Amino acid sequence: MHNTDATAVATAYLATWNATDPTERQALLRRHWSPEATYTDPLAEVAGHDDLDELVAGVHERFPGFVFRSVGEADGHHRQVRFQWGLGPEDAEPVVVGSDVVVLDEDGRVADVRGFLDQVPA
Repeated sequence: MHNTDATAVATAYLATWNATDPTERQALLRRHWSPEATYTDPLAEVAGHDDLDELVAGVHERFPGFVFRSVGEADGHHRQVRFQWGLGPEDAEPVVVGSDVVVLDEDGRVADVRGFLDQVPA
């Protein structure tokens, strides 16, 4: 997998996490995520578009006005991509920083995510 592909995966992934409008978020889930996609991090373990939609909506409720953005370069090989992201106000340093490993299905959609929190507020 070329770096540009990894960057495209990370960009589409973060677009889903940044979608505050439920209709837009559901469209992004259908386009970029397998219907059976699983997501696991220290705070959540969910599967399927409905649970993912609820998880993302919950983040926006807890952190209104915050945005996800890439921290550094995404890289990947075969059907997996890893990257670091930050969550915080658009014009400030991220409050939360994490790293995700995304495994894609045969169609290039997100099938599985393993997330880690690298920096969390006290």
